[in-house]
Amino acid sequence: MAKYSPTPIDRTFSALSDPTRRHILLHLEAQPGLSVTELARPLSLKLPGLMKHLDVLADAGLITRTKTGRTVSVHLSVEPMREAMEWLKRYERLWTVSLDRLVALAEQDDKP
Repeated sequence: MAKYSPTPIDRTFSALSDPTRRHILLHLEAQPGLSVTELARPLSLKLPGLMKHLDVLADAGLITRTKTGRTVSVHLSVEPMREAMEWLKRYERLWTVSLDRLVALAEQDDKP
């Protein structure tokens, strides 16, 4: 069996596959620099569970954490998202063509 070493884009998509992590990113988009405690509150997560999610996001490069005294603030890092969007755009034509065909077929069925 071949050994597999995940690439940065693999880590990005893996991190984004979890709804809790996507929710965290949405919170950080709306309110940059939230503390770990502030992030945990609306998710009804205990801190150890949240920290595991934050570790995955940090490993993917999607967040950065800074510590000031006893408070850890979390910030979005957008570069991995840009790279993921560029990757998706390369394949956009594939689903655009399929959607165009579907629209044409639907319009054809609507004609008497």
